[in-house]
Amino acid sequence: MKLFSYIHKKCPSNPIRVWLLGFLLSGCNVGPDYVPPKVNMPASYKEISDQWKIAEPCDEIDRGEWWKVFGDERLNSLMEKLNIFNQDIAVAKAQYRQAIALIGQASSAYAPQINGSVSLSKQSSVTTPSNQKSSAVTNATASASVSWDPDLWGAVSHTVAANEANAEASCAQLALVKLSMQASMAQYYFQLCALDNLQKILDNNVESYGKLLKITEDRYNVGVSSVLNIVTVKSQLEAAEVIAIDNGVLRAQYEHAIAVLIGMPVCEFSITPQQVDLIPPSIPIYLPSDLLERRPDIAQAERQMAAENEQIGVVTAAFFPTFSLGASKGIAATSLGQLLSAPVYIWSLGPQLAANFFDGGLLRSEKEEAIAKYDQSVASYRKTTLVAFQDVEDNLVSLRLLDTEVKKQNEAVISAQTQLQLVKDEYISGTAALSDVITAQINAYATQNMLNAIEGRRMVASVGLIKALGGGWGGVA
Repeated sequence: MKLFSYIHKKCPSNPIRVWLLGFLLSGCNVGPDYVPPKVNMPASYKEISDQWKIAEPCDEIDRGEWWKVFGDERLNSLMEKLNIFNQDIAVAKAQYRQAIALIGQASSAYAPQINGSVSLSKQSSVTTPSNQKSSAVTNATASASVSWDPDLWGAVSHTVAANEANAEASCAQLALVKLSMQASMAQYYFQLCALDNLQKILDNNVESYGKLLKITEDRYNVGVSSVLNIVTVKSQLEAAEVIAIDNGVLRAQYEHAIAVLIGMPVCEFSITPQQVDLIPPSIPIYLPSDLLERRPDIAQAERQMAAENEQIGVVTAAFFPTFSLGASKGIAATSLGQLLSAPVYIWSLGPQLAANFFDGGLLRSEKEEAIAKYDQSVASYRKTTLVAFQDVEDNLVSLRLLDTEVKKQNEAVISAQTQLQLVKDEYISGTAALSDVITAQINAYATQNMLNAIEGRRMVASVGLIKALGGGWGGVA
């Protein structure tokens, strides 16, 4: 209202006064309002069964430190280092700060722009062509100007809103990177633990063949066995030793991957081999509606969709005239001394109206492009949601079937161990052939190896399910 009063006082008889006031009052925020699109959300998970517990949000799983449900102190320590030193997280944090800075840049357009300048110049002139007499004139000026572009059509507000949505999307991206790195850490760690458990199985296999070799040599010494039997057992023993050594290659690779995740050179990092019980914790299953709130990739897609919607408003505002108010005041003199003692005052004040009457269809094409980008973001959002539910279902079915496999494989291990012991006893007593013992030994090793592999896969799937449910996403730390 102060602006309107000022115009009324300065130009009471000006015929454009009424039009100008009406023009300013008619300013509005153009562009579509953002309404999140509907998502076809299932009422329940297909693979859910009685063993899964439908939990309330924020109950069993701490969103900030979800990995603690595994109760492994080594994993907890690695996660602490990852959250501090992981370079992918550092990149995402820097990108988030950039997004926040863009909000401030866009918001600065709301405020008037104030500029000032001081200049000192000397000009030389010649009086006549025949008389090359010249004179020099010094010009000194100092001025300050103020300009303001009212946000009549919401171009600035739409830009600010778009940058705010982009910042929120960047926040979700940071959460997504954190969750991905944490899940990778947990999965690498449990795969490394499975290899440590496998190493114990391999070492036991070598030891078993060593004992079998000793039994065979004793039988040879008493004349009830042959050199061929000794060579056969030695061959099996050496093959088992090679496999036990080769297991260290893959373990070292997982150890190196963990070192990179925590930002350490691989030469300065190691994890002491240790036997770990690969038993996943009870993981509460969240309702589908909670998934939309917990998954950072869904939140990111939704905020990117909101940002694209605001861009439509920015382009729409370009169809309308732009109005700006400007004022400047300064002083001028023919010398620097006069600039301070007896200057000449100069000033200007006035509005400016600019409009685009013909652009060859540029603005219309830009608006169509903005609408198409928004439609693209809607499709991406819906696909992200569908993939999220698929991710949950995939890990649910994996855990359900792997649990069944573990039970069956445990029975197979017990049967194979019993068979091996019986055949060994018969071999010692002379009622079973060496080939029977080797076959039983191979079967016992294979069943143990398979059980360990299934247990490792089950741990990886349990981490995958936690990640699919949104894991520890609780915002930006």
